[in-house]
This record gives sequence, structure tokens and C-alpha cells, in this order.
Amino acid sequence: MNGIHPFRVLRAKPLWIANAVITGVLALLFSVLYVGANIDPAGHMKNLPVGLVNADQGVDAGGRHVNLGEQITKSIKKSSAGGGKIDWKVMDERKMKEELGKGKLYGALVVPADFTSSTTALTGTTTTGTPVRPTLTVLTNQSAGSLGSGLARTATTQAAESASLRIGQELTAQRGTGQAKLPAAARVLLADPAAVTVKDGYPLDSHSGLGLTAFYYALVLVVCGMLSANVISGQVDHALGYTHNDMGPLRLHRPLIRATRVQTLAIAGTLMAALSLLMGTLVMVGAVGIMGMDASHLPLLWLYSVTAIAVAGIGALTLLAVFGTPGMLLVTLVFIAMAVPTAGATTPIEALPGFYRFLAEFEPLRQITGGIRSILYYDAQGDAGLTRGWIMMAVGLAAAALFGFGVLGWYDRKGLHRIPAEKKAEAEETAVPA
Repeated sequence: MNGIHPFRVLRAKPLWIANAVITGVLALLFSVLYVGANIDPAGHMKNLPVGLVNADQGVDAGGRHVNLGEQITKSIKKSSAGGGKIDWKVMDERKMKEELGKGKLYGALVVPADFTSSTTALTGTTTTGTPVRPTLTVLTNQSAGSLGSGLARTATTQAAESASLRIGQELTAQRGTGQAKLPAAARVLLADPAAVTVKDGYPLDSHSGLGLTAFYYALVLVVCGMLSANVISGQVDHALGYTHNDMGPLRLHRPLIRATRVQTLAIAGTLMAALSLLMGTLVMVGAVGIMGMDASHLPLLWLYSVTAIAVAGIGALTLLAVFGTPGMLLVTLVFIAMAVPTAGATTPIEALPGFYRFLAEFEPLRQITGGIRSILYYDAQGDAGLTRGWIMMAVGLAAAALFGFGVLGWYDRKGLHRIPAEKKAEAEETAVPA
């Protein structure tokens, strides 16, 4: 006992300053990254991909072929040319369904085959029956993200309603004074001829969380890898005798087994790879078997889950090994703080500010989410995000290995050992064989 009361450390300015800086920076970064990414999705929206389909067959009238669907598509493309918020993809119905089924479109606007014939029928002079409005169909796609689908639905509905009013003005002008002969109901419809209906363009199963189960499943995989890395790193250090291990009131300490930093990371990485088999299995059992999440391609889902946990875990182990105690803060920032807002699940990538779009190109959670979404929703199609997921995980694993073993090898060569030089002799005296 040195006679100094433990609470006197609270008088130490460095203790207050260091902890205030670390906790303050974390609070600021989390608020900026989370709130900043989602504060104005509509305002930051740029090039949100939406399908534009003209299936209208048109009609022959007055010696010429009239196709109001073509007018609508051209009008919509022209009116949005300068805004850049919506990227209208003109395509046929087959291609549109294919793109919705890969999550590459957030929605679509479809002009039906009988649009022109139904619209021009409103200019007839019949006084019997009720005129039938032609229909423009807005398709949503919750599998691509509920918020992105909602933004696309709003923009597409507005475009359809504006197109209907423009066509109504043209038809009214063409009728001129002759519209007075039309029934009152027909005149009203003539000013705004098209009804706009909203349908689900790519229905999901009921236990798909409105298109969010892929994101939450991927988040579980990343969190398992990240937290397991912290546990494994500590347990390996304890097993080698570098740190003690508190178990309730007990403090356990093992004799020192000297290991280089490279060897320590290799041991931890081996444990992570092996335990990923267990964790990946239990995640799938919990989500699919116990909670009833809709899923298909179960062997592929299992393999992808195991790989994702291993890659996230080894990446986290690398940061912990290279940076030490501050490494856990970096792990939290990389795998959670910067990853969740850029995953493209809650807010689409196209509705994020530019800085977040840059992060989304390499943030691990987005890549893993894309692969899980492909497996769960899109029949495991490679170009629906699965291929990119595999490639980016391979790149991430290679980068972690090169960075981790490269830097730790340099530490070892420079003699930057984990035990201070003055304590090395004492440690070696108490060391025992493994």
C-alpha cells in the first residue's frame, strides 16, 4: 500500500481530458453519421432508378397513328432532364420485371396497352353510360428498400398525375367548342383523363420484414464478427499470459507464452475462422428456424453467413492488433457508425449526401447486405448483389491480411515487443511451456 486513496485519481487532469476527448468524439461522430445521412433523403436524392414502360398500342385516327403513351414517356423524360433526382429507365415490360426482380429499380410507371384508345373514347359524344378512365400504373418495390420505394412512388405518382393533366389540356384544346356537346362527366374526365393506381411490383413473402430482413440479418453477421473479435482477442492474450482475465470476483492469470505479434494475430484469426462455422449456423437457426424468417437457398445462405462473420471478425482483429486499445473504437466506427447509414437499407444510396455515397463503395455492411438481399429476395442471382458481395468480402479479407501481417511484422522486426524490456527477464523466469 502506498497510502494514496484510489479516488484521488479523479483529480488527475489527463484522466478527464483523455476520456472526455474520446467519448466526445464518439458522440459527435455517431450523431453526424447517423442523423446526417437521413436528415433530408428527398433533398439529396440523385439518379434514383425508376422504370418507365410504354405498352400503349395507340390508335389510328384522322389518317395518322396516335400514341399517347409515347407522349407521356417523352414528356416525363423531358420534364425531369434538369432535376436529376429520378433516373427514368425507358424499357419494355419484360425488362422492367427483370430489373425489379434484381432490386435495380425502386419502382416503375407503366402505360397500359389500351391507354390511347381508352383516352380518346372520352371525347365521344355518347350520352349513355359512364366514361371509363384510362389507368396509369405505379409499381413499387419494397425489396429494394422501403424508403427508396416510397420516394420512387411519390415521384412516379406526381409524374403520372402531371402527365394526365398535360394530356387533358391537349384533348380539351383539340375538342375546342365541341366539348360543350359532351356529357358533364366526360368533360370533367377530359381535363384529367388518367387514373393513377399503385401496385406492388415485386411482392415479398409475409415474413420478409417489408424488405428489411436482409439488412438486419447482415447487421447481425457483422456485429457477431465485430464483438467476437473483441472476445477472441482478449482470450488469446489471456491464454498466452499477456493479460489477466476477470471472472466475477476472481482474477485469473496464466504463465507467459512468448509469441510475436504476427503469431498472436494468426492464432486469433484461426479461432475466428473456426468459430464462424458455429456462429453462422446459430444465426441462421435463430433467424430462420426459431423466428421464421422467410429464406431460400439455405446452404448458400449458411456459407455466405459463415464467410461474412469470418471476414468481419478478421478485419476487426486486425484493427485491434495493429492499433491496440484504440482499435476497438476504430472497429466501432468502421463496422457500425459508418456502416449502418451507408448500407442502402433504410435510406437508398441514391438519396445520401456525396460523402456517404463514397463510404458506401467499400463499407462492409453494404456489401454483405447486397449479397443477403440477393439470396433472400432475388433467387440468389449474381448480378443482384451476390457477386459483388463475394468479391468485396474477398478483397476485404486480403486487405486485412496484408495490412495486419504487414504492420505487425514491422513491429516485430523493430523490436516493438508487447512486454517492456525491463520486465522481459522477469516474465521469462515465470514462463512455462504451453
